[in-house]
Amino acid sequence: MTKEQLGKLIFSSERQMYATAKSILVNDEDCADAIQEAIVKAFSKIHTLRNDNYAKTWLIRILINECYTLLRKANRQLSLEDKNAIWERETGEKTDYSELYRAVNALKEELRLPVILYYVEDFNIREIAQILDLTEGAVQKRLARAREKLRADLRGREAFV
Repeated sequence: MTKEQLGKLIFSSERQMYATAKSILVNDEDCADAIQEAIVKAFSKIHTLRNDNYAKTWLIRILINECYTLLRKANRQLSLEDKNAIWERETGEKTDYSELYRAVNALKEELRLPVILYYVEDFNIREIAQILDLTEGAVQKRLARAREKLRADLRGREAFV
């Protein structure tokens, strides 16, 4: 893959990169930092890409690693309430997320990330397995566990409405 092709891939993957970073990190500045670092790393390590067909998967994997690096450096993980408080402070508007969004964000990261990649980013099981360095069976199992947990959580919330 040439640097020009990688540049085109990055431009066409902007939205997916942001959504992936946002599913791990809280604020937009951290997302921008992770994306920027991932792009720099991708250009500097382009020679390590073995198969051009997996370039997008490779790029997203680099981004995820950068997000985790930022989290480790900051040594912070925020709860949903903290995320909402930051959102309200940054935008000045009260958040009113849907129940599904809250339930997805409440999932443990190992379940949340495959859900975001599969349902929001439209990656298939094989691509998610490569991105997360898991077997396809493990990805399917995590998606099934996440769906089961979401179903139970959303039914539980209906009882209180």
